[in-house]
Amino acid sequence: MVISDDKTFRDIQKDFNSKFPYLKLEFYSSRHGEGEGSPIQERIDPEQLLKNARQNHTEGNIRVRKDMKVNELEQVFQEKFGLNVQVFRKSGNLWMQTTSTDHWTLAEQNRKGGASELHYKEKYRT
Repeated sequence: MVISDDKTFRDIQKDFNSKFPYLKLEFYSSRHGEGEGSPIQERIDPEQLLKNARQNHTEGNIRVRKDMKVNELEQVFQEKFGLNVQVFRKSGNLWMQTTSTDHWTLAEQNRKGGASELHYKEKYRT
């Protein structure tokens, strides 16, 4: 994933979601502590350019791997690019912050989200 000031947060979200359809990224104005969620009022508008929301204007690539743990991904975004990110997983018809499962890999999270959505669709089929 290429991170540069001329991209919007939505660009990054779409790129990530194309690899992990049952996960999504949300960006925030401040960091969250380990095992903590991020407050909705600090969420950054996805249509905003990265350059308008960060102090560290480093550009580069993030190699997002399936075996990467959520907390590793969040840490790379913060340390390398000055971006505060939270991974969300699909749970039925809701999106949940992965705060208690940040030690899971992205593949595990995505698999759980897919299974959850399938279960929800089967349970509430009309």
